[in-house]
Amino acid sequence: MADISNVVQAAINSDQNQTQTLEEAIFEAIAEARQTCDLSGSNSANCAVAWDIVEELQAEKAHKKQATKGKTSLESYCDRHPEAVECLIYDL
Repeated sequence: MADISNVVQAAINSDQNQTQTLEEAIFEAIAEARQTCDLSGSNSANCAVAWDIVEELQAEKAHKKQATKGKTSLESYCDRHPEAVECLIYDL
């Protein structure tokens, strides 16, 4: 089993190179984790490592989504209508 950080870094690098999307890497990691767990048992160290890789890739996807997240519809609305009741901020 490959080192977790190496596998995750390879998936991130390939995502940056646009040769493989992070989503595809997650699906492949899930398939590999299932296969690993079927072969070595669900309580084995290899199975745990395989699912750790899946978790790391999913965390990277969530991090990228959060970093590129734009304004919510409420934030856009409040930019246009700062006097609206929904947009008022009260100091306590």
